[in-house]
Amino acid sequence: MDELKPCTANSSPLTPLGFLERAATVYGDCPSIIYNNLIYTWSQTHRRCLQLASSLSSIGITRGHVVSVVAPNIPAMYEAHFAIPFTGAILNNINTRLDARTISVLLQHSESKLVLVDYQSRNLVVEAISLFPSDIKCPPLVLIADHTDHDNDNKSSQTVDSNFCCTYESLVTKGDPNFKWIRPQNEWDPMILNYTSGTTSSPKGVVHCHRGIFVMTVDSLIDWSIPKQPVYLWTLPMFHANGWSYPWGMAAVGGTNVCLRKFDAAVIYKMIRQHGVTHMCGAPVVLNMISNLPRSEPLRNPVHILTAGAPPPAAVLFRTESLGFLVSHGYGLTETAGLVVSCAWKNKWNRLPATERARMKSRQGVRTVCFTEIDVIDSESGLSVSHDGASLGEIVFRGGSMMLGYLKDPNGTRKCMKDDGWFYTGDVGVIHADGYLEIKDRSKDVIISGGENLSSVEVESVLYTNPAVNEAAVVARPDEFWGETPCAFLSLKAELEKKPTEKEIIEYCRARLPRYMVPKTVVFKEELPKTSTGKIKKFELREMAKAMGKSKVSRM
Repeated sequence: MDELKPCTANSSPLTPLGFLERAATVYGDCPSIIYNNLIYTWSQTHRRCLQLASSLSSIGITRGHVVSVVAPNIPAMYEAHFAIPFTGAILNNINTRLDARTISVLLQHSESKLVLVDYQSRNLVVEAISLFPSDIKCPPLVLIADHTDHDNDNKSSQTVDSNFCCTYESLVTKGDPNFKWIRPQNEWDPMILNYTSGTTSSPKGVVHCHRGIFVMTVDSLIDWSIPKQPVYLWTLPMFHANGWSYPWGMAAVGGTNVCLRKFDAAVIYKMIRQHGVTHMCGAPVVLNMISNLPRSEPLRNPVHILTAGAPPPAAVLFRTESLGFLVSHGYGLTETAGLVVSCAWKNKWNRLPATERARMKSRQGVRTVCFTEIDVIDSESGLSVSHDGASLGEIVFRGGSMMLGYLKDPNGTRKCMKDDGWFYTGDVGVIHADGYLEIKDRSKDVIISGGENLSSVEVESVLYTNPAVNEAAVVARPDEFWGETPCAFLSLKAELEKKPTEKEIIEYCRARLPRYMVPKTVVFKEELPKTSTGKIKKFELREMAKAMGKSKVSRM
């Protein structure tokens, strides 16, 4: 046995890029992408990706270079997930809703060699490039025109000017369809660069390798029980952790990618009916959107929807499933490349009352099958917390899809990937007696009132049970006596005949929560501020609460 060693035949580097090659063989004449009136087959997508990779290589893009993309969920964005790594380069998706200054910082930090720019973001990226210091070389820009976008009346905005070297389609057209894509020399070679937020002070660039993305992609397909040839609706931004690795996953199973430039609840239902959608992903805000559409009818056929990004309120899960959606719930981070914890469902839970089923499903769950280990650790002792559903600690991970580290930030990498072998998430949670994890808050979102730690998520969950509430977020407001008290920001449903008052909301919570957890302040807004991935911007709400000053009236 000791003489049997790895060799070329048994140790090919793992990479998800080969999934496209196989899809072209197995599902060649089946639809790969549907976008407006455009339909590609898997053979065509494979050919286009090779052609794009060929053109990129011919202009000098090679192993180790970073190529950035600023685009929504359109075919070019999907193709970039294969074509750019086909050259040996590293794919960097940039959030389309960032401002020019932030995009400029990210492009400089990543040392991007080329930027593919959707026509709707052209002015934004041109401005970002103009902010480069004179001693830093600006990356060339490639314009992604979109002649299928019927909402765009200004076709001149899709023509190339002096700021752009060429169009995306011209690169595809002149490329070699027989291009031999560049396989990784080592499965630990970097493949993906994602930025965790829009901060300009110290960008956190998460780097993932081919091996990690392969593991996450296969893991995601297994955990969600994805069948062959699903119809997948792109309601999750691909720039958000690469759409939880489903661009590669859909190639592995020959799925149909229904792309959307923008959407609302009505568009989602229209796409489901028109294309026979079977699967989709989204943050809880998407669930809230589709479950609150007035006069929405139950689905004719069930649609699987995977949610993550924030703990979904049980009330929202209940409403969504009552319409015929089959909700799965998971948890992951940009640093894990996708979801590594899922609420693995047990058949015996089907016998529970609907409200109890929703409560069970709102928990994050257990590690996925390909991940190694998760735990919740007490910050003082460094030991695992009791599995009692009440003892709080920080959630920690270890597994094959963890990032290589933060780009140009060894100190930041060491702070979260410590010598004890754990990745520290910064999220606070508990583990229940059955071994299932439940997030209670981000560590920065825990409210400390009169020495009591209270979870904003628990308060939000109660607020979401109020039939008048559309969106809810709870943050800390300074308090002269208690130090901090809960401050609830709410948006209400549009169709209400009578809107509740602040006092009525507080009384509603008082009947359902311990007194120290009841919001002392309630602020009504037409819409809560959200990121492009649907997460409520609690940092903005914290600033609003802070600007109100210290509350002075005692809760007693």
